[in-house]
Amino acid sequence: MLVERIWTDNAYRNYNYLVACPESGEALAIDPLDHEKCLNAARVRGWQITQVLNTHEHLDHTGGNAAVIAATGAKLIAHHLAGKSIPGVDRGVKAGDIIKVGKTVELECMDTPGHTMCHICLRSHTDQPALFSGDTLFNAGAGNCHNGGNVEEMYTTFADQISRLPDDTRVYAGHDYIENNLKFTLAREPDNAAAKALLPRVEGHDAAKAIVTTLADEKHINTFLRLTSPSVIAKLRESFPDLPAKPDAKTVFVKLRELRNSW
Repeated sequence: MLVERIWTDNAYRNYNYLVACPESGEALAIDPLDHEKCLNAARVRGWQITQVLNTHEHLDHTGGNAAVIAATGAKLIAHHLAGKSIPGVDRGVKAGDIIKVGKTVELECMDTPGHTMCHICLRSHTDQPALFSGDTLFNAGAGNCHNGGNVEEMYTTFADQISRLPDDTRVYAGHDYIENNLKFTLAREPDNAAAKALLPRVEGHDAAKAIVTTLADEKHINTFLRLTSPSVIAKLRESFPDLPAKPDAKTVFVKLRELRNSW
């Protein structure tokens, strides 16, 4: 499996992705907002985009669909319930469905509600697994739930799906927010040594060349995967004095997301 991460350099700090089969050169474009960069990257690589996938319905992820499809004839894939919000879906997918790219690439669909209720992530069937996480899991953070989402569903997605993936899973997120997310982690857990060590490497970094974290990294630096940390809970109690003595993980997640919304 070949992965081309495309930095859009826009105000929303989007990443787009091409996932290609090394044998056939067929490629899947994931959330190709910057259609010109995606099409050019495929041309340079000698790849043919045959499928487009949207992780969810927000315009900063679907806005390049029409141009890419017009140029390539690619088929559009999205969540099976997203047809009313994403025009022209050719294939609606559910949890466990497999997207094949060329001869060798298989990507498994995960139904991951939270950021929106029709959000999917893709996990690769490769020796070192990869997760194309859209706006669900960010590097050192979690997606917001402002526009059609639900924070309790997001917690369930993290607890029942994201956190159970193999630790060596590479995380390919939909946006570059890692610097700000690490600063939030340190605001919530000032003694987090891993976040402290990583922050200088990403401050003012070139997002086009940014690091790719693994799930193991995320469990150290991502406060939304550190819900039982005594430091996280102690700091949270400063903002929420009525927090129970031993809050459950869901409560901690919801409160952290509340703080992140206004941070």
